[in-house]
Amino acid sequence: MSHSDSSNPEPDPSQPLHPTIREEIQDLMMSSDNDTARLADRAAHAEQVRLRAAMVKAAPRISASSEERALAAKQAREKFLAQVAANCAEEVKRAKRIAEDTREKKAAEHLKLKEDMQERLAEAERRRSFLQHQRRLRTVALPSLEERRVFVRKPQTEHEAAKVIQKAWRNSRRRRVVSDFLELGLTLENIQKTSFEDVGSLLSQDRVLEATTKVLKLYGLQDEDTDSTSEAAATRTFLSVFLVLGHPAHVLSKEGEQEKDLIEKAKGLLLCFDLVMTSPFASPLSTQLGFLSEAYASFQTAFAAWKDRDSSVLLDTMLAQFVELDAIWQSVKNDKDGHVAEDYREGIQHNQTLLLVRLKRLAGPDRAMKMIHEAIRKRRKANAKKKPVADVRPRAASLPSEDVATTPLAPIERSVSGTTTEASGAQKSAPLLPDNRTIMHELAINKEYRIDTKSKIDMRENAIRAVSDNMRQGLESDLGDIFVVAMAETLREKLLSLVVPGKSLHTLISESLDTAMIANQVRIGAFSYQQFFAFMNSLLPKICAPVRDAEVKALAEDQTEDPIERLAKLNYIVDLLSIDHANFSLQMNAPLLIKEATSYEQKCFERAFGSEALTRTSQWWSRARKKTVEEIARRSTGHNPLAAIRATPDKVYMQGLVDLAIGVGKLQEADIPETLELDRTRIERIRTDILRTVVISAILLTAKNLMRRDVRSQWKEQAQRMWDLPFEDAQAFIAAIESRYALPPTTKTQLSGTTERILLDGRNRQVSHPVVKVLLQKIKTHVHARLSATSTEERVKSASSASQVLSSGGLPEFVVQIGAMVEELRKVADVDREAHGKWYDGIVEAVNQEEEAVVA
Repeated sequence: MSHSDSSNPEPDPSQPLHPTIREEIQDLMMSSDNDTARLADRAAHAEQVRLRAAMVKAAPRISASSEERALAAKQAREKFLAQVAANCAEEVKRAKRIAEDTREKKAAEHLKLKEDMQERLAEAERRRSFLQHQRRLRTVALPSLEERRVFVRKPQTEHEAAKVIQKAWRNSRRRRVVSDFLELGLTLENIQKTSFEDVGSLLSQDRVLEATTKVLKLYGLQDEDTDSTSEAAATRTFLSVFLVLGHPAHVLSKEGEQEKDLIEKAKGLLLCFDLVMTSPFASPLSTQLGFLSEAYASFQTAFAAWKDRDSSVLLDTMLAQFVELDAIWQSVKNDKDGHVAEDYREGIQHNQTLLLVRLKRLAGPDRAMKMIHEAIRKRRKANAKKKPVADVRPRAASLPSEDVATTPLAPIERSVSGTTTEASGAQKSAPLLPDNRTIMHELAINKEYRIDTKSKIDMRENAIRAVSDNMRQGLESDLGDIFVVAMAETLREKLLSLVVPGKSLHTLISESLDTAMIANQVRIGAFSYQQFFAFMNSLLPKICAPVRDAEVKALAEDQTEDPIERLAKLNYIVDLLSIDHANFSLQMNAPLLIKEATSYEQKCFERAFGSEALTRTSQWWSRARKKTVEEIARRSTGHNPLAAIRATPDKVYMQGLVDLAIGVGKLQEADIPETLELDRTRIERIRTDILRTVVISAILLTAKNLMRRDVRSQWKEQAQRMWDLPFEDAQAFIAAIESRYALPPTTKTQLSGTTERILLDGRNRQVSHPVVKVLLQKIKTHVHARLSATSTEERVKSASSASQVLSSGGLPEFVVQIGAMVEELRKVADVDREAHGKWYDGIVEAVNQEEEAVVA
């Protein structure tokens, strides 16, 4: 016990540790810390290994998605390559078809040349054989000089001597005529070496014309008793052979089939002529003269056909210019107050004189005057207002002396207001007549404006059916009594608006169609439809205008048993009488209303908008100004800092109006400025007409190019047929062209494909086809140029050249329609700027201030 205690004594806590023991303990603690760090490193490494294992495990799924994407890309590539191959196949097929057509054409031309060469060789062989035969005869039959001296037979009588002298004189004269022509040096080589202007002046000289005329008479190509005018024309036609062959680029406008045929006929004529001129005999052989006469007749026919077609295009273009100038004069000649007629007179007369001289030179004086009178008559007849076949003044309307002069607006207010009383459950009808603001605006643009009754007449059946269905719905909903009273009240209000208050008819209508009385009759079952219709049949002839007598009589003779249908027809007739009364009021009051149109529009516009900002107008003006500045800068050479200054308000306004009206897309609400809201329908109609114009013109232009026709030629009949055709039927457009011109199968196939693409643009109201784009831009440029003309001289000049510009641009069929659009837009611009000028000035000032602020 004591030994163990002595050998292992317990440490005393109060005693300090030995330094060695303390060091060992510190080493043990440091090693423990190292082990902890090492364990943490191992855990981090294990985590990294685990993450890598997870990534490796997920790698197959990523590879699968990559394979899917690669497979999809491969399929898309194969689809694209298949589409490209299909397109290339179509192109290759088309190229093969064109190559085949070209080979066939070249083969036909080669065959024709071969046949011509064979004929010429045969003729040369016949001529050679004949000359050899004649030479043998002369060699055998010619006597010696002594024999000739011995056996020369002298004329025994004066008659024989005269024959000998005449024959010698004819031979001498023939040699002199031929030598005079040969001295002129008119050969194809010399003509080609000489300039076109020098050749023209040479062929117009008197000595050349005289020598050529003698040669033509010598060889029987002209008669001796031909008058001087026809003789000069035939001579110039013959001399044109040298111009056609020597300078074809200056003479022929294009290389069509007709031009090629003309060149071939000219070559044949010149070859025969040279053969006759170089004949060794004093008198050419009859076979040679026969070939020459035949070649000359063929060339004359080909030349006349070519000249008629080319001159007809020029005549049509100049006639259109002359008629357009006459239309401008007709529109301004009655304007005495503003001296517009005096400004236009001199310019129009000058341009018409120049056109008249050219027309007489081309067509002859008599024919030119006849064509001008006929064209002007047709244009004026088309523009003339259709006069009614009978008197349009309603019998019950007041005369101008009674109330028109004192209260000009009263008839319009009364007619326009129109009452449409509603029965319980009945649907309110649309207003029959336009409001006063619209009427005043239309009168300012067109002094002859009248409310359209044609649309009402065309919609007669639909209108009667709508009213009948409306009444039947009211009767089926147990509102029959109320509906009859409402209809009677509606008719009463409409009829009272057609008569003068205080007159006997006004009293008669007020008492006979009393609403309370009719309501009582309906309530007790005493209302009689027969008596009601008998009263209306006796009343309407006293109110209506004579032009409506036939319709009113037809209504009275209509004994339909269905009272609802008869009421609907009666309501339709009363609506027509209301329109007639309103139009008569417009006719009487138009001069007074036009004077107040501007101030009236200003008051209505200010009442509608007041101090409200014209957002749409400001945006429209900003777009137009930006485009105008860009256009001025584009036309200027280099940077033009004055482009914004040169963008005057007039130019900006016309640019905006042209961009708004000349387009094909559907008009959006935000596109119409507030100042042009009343012209929305007009602008939409113009855009629709522009769409049809460019679509039809593109089809006709494509057909002309494929058929190698002059693009200036007017196919008005085909254009008129196409105007009413739907864009869904491409074959109808092709049939309109085939109605006059035969289309080869290849041409028809190409034209059908192009027509389908063009009509697709028409159906979608878009512009993607290149031809449609070009035509639309030409129309827009032309309209903008004419609207931007400020002075009278510029307007006359642009109007006189309109036909030529549009015809050369591929729009010869629509010269008149585009001119009418220009005049209508010009009137819209004048009325709009006069009425809304102060609002435009405010917008211009605001835009200028914004630009100055941006620059600052």
